[in-house]
Amino acid sequence: MADPAKKPGSSLTPPEVVAELDRYIVGQHAAKRAVAIALRNRWRRQQVDAELRDEITPKNIILIGPTGVGKTEIARRLAKLAQAPFVKVEASKFTEVGYVGRDVDSMIRDLVSVAVQMVKDEEVEKVQGRARELAEERLLDVLLPRPSVGIRPPEGAPSESRDKMRAMLRAGTLDDRDVELELADRGGSPFMQGFSGAGLEEMGLNLGEMLGQNPMLGGGRKPKKRRVRVPQALELLREEEAQKLVDMDKVTREAVHRAEQSGIVFIDEIDKIAGKERSMGPDVSREGVQRDILPIVEGATVTTKYGPVKTDHMLFVASGAFHVAKPSDLIPELQGRFPIRVELEPLTRADLVRILTEPKNALTWQYVALLATEGVTLSFTPDAIEAIAEIAAAVNERAENIGARRLATVMERLLDDVSFDASERADKTLSVDAALVKARLQNLVQDQDLSRFIL
Repeated sequence: MADPAKKPGSSLTPPEVVAELDRYIVGQHAAKRAVAIALRNRWRRQQVDAELRDEITPKNIILIGPTGVGKTEIARRLAKLAQAPFVKVEASKFTEVGYVGRDVDSMIRDLVSVAVQMVKDEEVEKVQGRARELAEERLLDVLLPRPSVGIRPPEGAPSESRDKMRAMLRAGTLDDRDVELELADRGGSPFMQGFSGAGLEEMGLNLGEMLGQNPMLGGGRKPKKRRVRVPQALELLREEEAQKLVDMDKVTREAVHRAEQSGIVFIDEIDKIAGKERSMGPDVSREGVQRDILPIVEGATVTTKYGPVKTDHMLFVASGAFHVAKPSDLIPELQGRFPIRVELEPLTRADLVRILTEPKNALTWQYVALLATEGVTLSFTPDAIEAIAEIAAAVNERAENIGARRLATVMERLLDDVSFDASERADKTLSVDAALVKARLQNLVQDQDLSRFIL
């Protein structure tokens, strides 16, 4: 099998997608299979004849399971793996009274903004070489101003001086020198920034951009002078030149296409808008929010500042604990738009042990790396890992079950002392074993009131 890391995300086979997700997420094989198939179906759709291609819509997914078992992480890692625009929204936010200016269309506008930034970063990376050359020339103009008009130095002198200055610049000889630059002010109008946020979102317009050029409103693109060291000056000029070299019309077209064809919208807490109201309350109708979400999931055209965007082929992944409500409590039309439902399993003590050791970003490795910056060598014995997992599982049983997130609380409490005085420790080596874990945490676990408060 080819190395998945070297293949484009969209061309990964389902087993390769699952293998990649296994590097970061423990267990939940059914959920990984479901999202892997959904990702592969996108690639398959692109191979179909154009006539039929538009008729094939994504099979949206509902991930059902308690908090902290990996629902969000699966969707986030999938989007990163697919190199696709990804946005996460909380469904419950749309029910809050006073949440003015944020309608359900905002999730699509946010997705397009993410896509634009993603494509722009890719284009900027392509022009880095040319941008650095132009930045170097601009910096040399500051360090060695060109002769005034009418004054002609000896033939060859300016070029020789400039070449010498260029060599010094590249060698780092000038790094301690300060220079004054004139940079374009891309901040826009401070006056309009207070009004161009969520309150005007339905219009799909950024009035800050439209009116930022108006001097009467404090706008305009007047150069802004800054005095900085040479290395920083070169970096600032490189960024500015790279922005000039990027064709934003091309970026926008590609971003809209990418959002439409491969965008992933993760709707969290969808269970919070399930069911009908049984009493009067301060919230907007939950069923009303479902009906607002429905046309977007079915396929609609949303107006954004980058132009109209179709949602027909975006993948929607919803998730919820569904402790009180059930997926069947969603309105039938919305249920029909999420045909794939996967139940994630609660984490066991064995799962917590694996989470502490197997993923590339395991908490234990994070703490080892963090304390290594202070010269502290941290290690965990196998029995320490077992003890940490046992304590986290016990607290999850007695208090609210927050899954793997409990490990972060337990680890922080366990390593509180060494994290605080790491820079002053005479002994720069710490081996964490089961005895140390129990000494630090056992009393907290035994006192249920205290464990609820601290762990």
